[in-house]
Amino acid sequence: MDGTIRANIKIGAPVDIVLKKDQASSIVTRGHVKRILTKSPTHPHGIKVMLVEGDMVGRVKKIVD
Repeated sequence: MDGTIRANIKIGAPVDIVLKKDQASSIVTRGHVKRILTKSPTHPHGIKVMLVEGDMVGRVKKIVD
């Protein structure tokens, strides 16, 4: 599922995100959503979230089924 729409993302959902440091290489990190940081309903580069695992922050590229 697409990570650019805030309504699609739920707390605790497994997601693939791109961390700020990995933006150039597009390396994805998998984890579970702890907090949704983007306030707008959509964002073209992905909704920014914080993960439970290590409090990492990045933009959602994919919501894992």
